[in-house]
Amino acid sequence: MTDTVRLEVEGAVATIRVDRPPVNALNSEIQDGLRSAAQECSRREDIRAVILYGGEKVFVAGADVKEFHVMSPQEMQRRGPDLTGALDAVANIPKPVIAAVTGYALGGGCELALTADFRISADSARWGQPEILLGIIPGAGGTQRLPRLVGPAKAKDLIYTGRFVDAAEALDIGLVDVVVPAEQVYPTARAMAEKFASGPALALRAAKAAIDQGLNADLATGLKLEAFLFASLFATEDKQRGIESFLSNGPGKADFVGN
Repeated sequence: MTDTVRLEVEGAVATIRVDRPPVNALNSEIQDGLRSAAQECSRREDIRAVILYGGEKVFVAGADVKEFHVMSPQEMQRRGPDLTGALDAVANIPKPVIAAVTGYALGGGCELALTADFRISADSARWGQPEILLGIIPGAGGTQRLPRLVGPAKAKDLIYTGRFVDAAEALDIGLVDVVVPAEQVYPTARAMAEKFASGPALALRAAKAAIDQGLNADLATGLKLEAFLFASLFATEDKQRGIESFLSNGPGKADFVGN
């Protein structure tokens, strides 16, 4: 990792912790740390679920605009793939990922939260893609992941205006999944992550791949992918454990081992 991004593992849950006071501005060092942390979370079998967290006060308040100010178009073309690649690495973690958001999730911070499977928001948090106010557009997935999540019209509203939305509106449009008081954001994310961590790891991995890859393909291709992944799980120990437990004890009581 880096000084500004830590990977904290407790049990089977990893927390990717962004720590660059005062607002966790998404500079090159954080990008490198996110990529490294995401790759480690993907590789390690002992990690079964992941939380993205910026701390009690702020998630990520956006990119480091000071870096943008001195960049030429040629420099941005060279460095842009590093930013998108870092967030893609998080999006491609083949395990459940939960963003625990306090304070601000703006610009690159909102784009980072969009890479997660679920978003837990403080009731005081503010969300947005304000790049248009700088004369630019989102450049790390905002124009692609946001409309897939909330629909094109709502995404265009946020991106065209650059306005901030509060947690209540973010919940209403489907940008966030749960709203809680700020002090409950991380504990709520932790409880969700621990629930996933005790589930069938290979089935969760297959479900994530089927959904995410299927959304980027036509229906027929997505159905073929689903059928392939479904059949492949019949070779797992967890499938055997799950079905035997269901037949003996009913649903929801299986003890999965992740194999």
